[in-house]
Amino acid sequence: MTTLVDVAKKANVSKMTVSRVINHPDKVTDELKQLVYQTMRELDYHPNMIAKALVDKSTRIIKLCILEDIDTTEPYYMNLMLGIAKTLDLHQYSLQLVTRKNFDIGNCDGYVITGMREQDVEWIKKLKKPVIIFGENRYGLDYVDTNNKAGTYLLAQLALKKGYERLIYVGIDSKESFEYSRESGYLQQVQEKRMVPELHRFENHSHLAEQFVYDNWNKITQNTAFICASDRLAIGVERGIVRRGGKIPEGFGVTGFDGVFLNQVASPKITTIKQSIIEMGSACGENLLDKIDSNQSQGSLIFEPKISLGGTLRS
Repeated sequence: MTTLVDVAKKANVSKMTVSRVINHPDKVTDELKQLVYQTMRELDYHPNMIAKALVDKSTRIIKLCILEDIDTTEPYYMNLMLGIAKTLDLHQYSLQLVTRKNFDIGNCDGYVITGMREQDVEWIKKLKKPVIIFGENRYGLDYVDTNNKAGTYLLAQLALKKGYERLIYVGIDSKESFEYSRESGYLQQVQEKRMVPELHRFENHSHLAEQFVYDNWNKITQNTAFICASDRLAIGVERGIVRRGGKIPEGFGVTGFDGVFLNQVASPKITTIKQSIIEMGSACGENLLDKIDSNQSQGSLIFEPKISLGGTLRS
């Protein structure tokens, strides 16, 4: 049977180097990885991860826990899972999807948790295995997220540059950090321009935003842009404007936030902040594995926002 020593001899590297390529591929050069992987293929060598797990008393399993209802109409969570899985595959870990109901079923080496709310913080902090939160938080938990404040700031700034004279913020009725940050980005921009802020908050359902626009149409003047905290709310605003005979983008502008799917199926397509969900998922996986190895806090990793142009702002 081919051993790790055989691979090291044929590749003309040390046994420790082969071990590092297998267990910590992110810590070696691509050239070295290619050399070792090619040698492993030539010798038909397969590392015994089960045996390693037994020695380390690990499961080689990471749980992705989604603490909110999964919306099957958009691939948001699928992209997140794909990003996490891509990283875990490199380290011979498996990804297990769990929900609040079956969180405690089976053991694992760590957790990526998304959809956390304030009431979840206490029990999450008591978990004995390492945790990375997908989503900004103010509770001292390690997390990965987009720069939410910068995103809405940039969209509000762009709307003003396009000539819209009034900005209305349509936010998510939530007391969570990501929403506070998105709202503060809008507020910073209107305050810098000495404008009067106008904020309205709803649950993240398009029909609520649509009804708001429809019911308040006589108060909404031409040359208004809506800065929405999600693409779902933006679609609702868009539909409300169209129902009332408004013209987008000539008379009214709309922006969203997320850029995963819904912005593309809207008509016209929504100008939004496109979150790099797959890359952010990969970062969650990397940070969690580093935390497992080092037993050290990873802090926050924030991705800078990128505007995805659609047809809801003037060209």
